[in-house]
Amino acid sequence: MKVYLMYPDRDFNLKKELPPHAMDLVKDLGFDVIVQHMSRGDEFLRNVAMNVLFYPEKDTSVIRYRQEIVKDCLEHPDVVRRLYQIPISIKESKRKRWWGVFGWKTPNNVLNGARNALEAMLGGLKELRRIADENLEKFRSRGFKRFFEMLQEELDDEYLSKMGEHLENLKFQKGVLLSVRLGKGNEGEDHTLSKPRGKNWFQRIFEREKVFSYKLHPRDEIGSKVLESIVNLGLKDIATNVAIAADHVESFFNTLQLELAFYVACLNLVESLRAIGISFSFPEVFPTNEERIVFRNLKDIALALSQGTNVVGNELEAERKRLFVIMGANRGGKTTFLRSVGQAQIMAQAGMFVAAESSSLSICEGVFTHFRRREDANLKKGKFEEELERVSKMLDHVSAGSLILFNESFSSTNEHEGSEVAHQIVKALIDSGVRVFYVTHMFDLARRFLDDEKVVFLVAERKENGERTFKVKEGKPTETSFGLDLYREIFEEKEEVFPS
Repeated sequence: MKVYLMYPDRDFNLKKELPPHAMDLVKDLGFDVIVQHMSRGDEFLRNVAMNVLFYPEKDTSVIRYRQEIVKDCLEHPDVVRRLYQIPISIKESKRKRWWGVFGWKTPNNVLNGARNALEAMLGGLKELRRIADENLEKFRSRGFKRFFEMLQEELDDEYLSKMGEHLENLKFQKGVLLSVRLGKGNEGEDHTLSKPRGKNWFQRIFEREKVFSYKLHPRDEIGSKVLESIVNLGLKDIATNVAIAADHVESFFNTLQLELAFYVACLNLVESLRAIGISFSFPEVFPTNEERIVFRNLKDIALALSQGTNVVGNELEAERKRLFVIMGANRGGKTTFLRSVGQAQIMAQAGMFVAAESSSLSICEGVFTHFRRREDANLKKGKFEEELERVSKMLDHVSAGSLILFNESFSSTNEHEGSEVAHQIVKALIDSGVRVFYVTHMFDLARRFLDDEKVVFLVAERKENGERTFKVKEGKPTETSFGLDLYREIFEEKEEVFPS
């Protein structure tokens, strides 16, 4: 049995380690807040969410496949959560009853442990079958339809009945029946477990078979051990087969929990977004070479969740563009816009929704960030050196088709030097097929790209009275970040700046 809810043709594997730049994405783009709402304190959900988000899917058909399943989950959240609880309940049963092998790992002990496991999981299989019967016609995604059809086909009534019957027989309530052939020196060979012949009451009364028997003395410890060894020889093959079957079914439930965890995390996040009035949509996705990005009313999810309220959204529409230079007023929403773009790209490639009324984008090979950091507290290196070192490490993992988000990078030195360094790095990146979003106050840097057709200039909107709308729109770069607005806001409201 295969789950196939993350991919149409293979299982999802949880990677042990995240990519080297994952923690930068968490910190810079606010994914600590997003993942917190997805997991709600559940470490398993957190690990799955982080794995899916930060190992971006690059196959557009897989992304669409997941989007269909997420839509089904949003329409039937109770069914999905009910499915998710089945493997969790089985694990809890395992913890309480301990299906493992007690004492020596003998065939008899292995068989008992495997039988107990299958007995507990049989209830889960029956519950899965009931859910499939009830919901096959209600779900529309290819993933769930295939999953439910598979359950109906492989877990039909006859199979489940036979499984229960076999498990009951494996308890050997009437003893273990073995056939053994005598070999050289009268040593037993070919120990084989046999199924007792079922007889009705008439046959048991009137059929008399000649039976030779030997009754072991209760205190005969050596004889008991010999008899046990004979039984273990007969149970060896069946114990192996039952253990393999138990491992197979348990693996299926583990995979089911793993793949459903992502969709449960999506449901958790949707509930949080709806609670504060954030709308979302499923983006159209295109191949990397189309270099397309369109958003309508795109919002920063992390900011909204942190504040517990709705936030201002932004628009963007661009095709065949490689560089987006974002300038304008201080505290005008530039970093917020940058975060929203990164969040949307990562969530879209996970197969999720994005916080926009509508959107379409081309996938990228990877998302990377380079945001300002505080100066080294140990004074081992300056800010500019630290920035250059981080860029160098990041570029070791960047390839054509990647997306890099720079936020005030190289502003720790003077504008001429910072612009020169930034220009060389950004020019090399966009010439290599990397898309770049760059928030900066360095007019000298923006000026160097003014005549480039692959560049879009965006400006944080500021009204004539200095009011910030937190909207980012297309516009020509400006030489000022309007720092005087902040000065007036802080000082001119006070009657006296200094005490008399």
